[in-house]
Amino acid sequence: MTDTTAIKHPTPLTTGDFTAAEEPLALFGAWFAEATASEPNDPNAMALATVDADGLPDVRMVLMKGYDANGFVFYSHIASQKGRELAANPKAALLFHWKSLRRQVRIRGTVSPVTDAEADAYFATRPKQAQIGAWASKQSQPLESRFAFEQAIAKVAAQYLIGEVPRPQGWSGWRITPLRFEFWHDRPFRLHDRIEFRRDAFGQAWSKTRLYP
Repeated sequence: MTDTTAIKHPTPLTTGDFTAAEEPLALFGAWFAEATASEPNDPNAMALATVDADGLPDVRMVLMKGYDANGFVFYSHIASQKGRELAANPKAALLFHWKSLRRQVRIRGTVSPVTDAEADAYFATRPKQAQIGAWASKQSQPLESRFAFEQAIAKVAAQYLIGEVPRPQGWSGWRITPLRFEFWHDRPFRLHDRIEFRRDAFGQAWSKTRLYP
């Protein structure tokens, strides 16, 4: 016998349910605050999807370092694989998955570089060893051995033994300005809740649609 109690009598929606939200940014903020309190590691981790010159999708995990009404920011090397792909096609998708909360948020939008002042300000907050690593790493390029990388790190560390480490010219950040949000919450028997927010351009009003799971 199959237990269909939850199907026949699903948990009713209430006015406090996330599907009642009228705009996505405040909802994201509420979910992110809960994730920050519950996720054991990196609640700001997000999958970043881009496409290469052949249209082949590329995805990797990065860390969100800030968000506001203008978008979601992360940092890396401009000459990295993702940097080259974003320069050629400045559009991207993000995915936050918070397993402890059984929630995920998908975001799609346009991409623009952060300002030099923003990149400088964030780079200054990084631990010195991470700053040195940014100088030593030729991100996404072939590496002949781990020892070669350690030698490069030691050389940079000696150069900046005293004083501040400046931001490398080839290291910066990007801002994804969302045009689509999708919020997903797990429910029993895969009867999940999904809502999507859409707009055609930054500054326009959001439209909301509830989606089948």
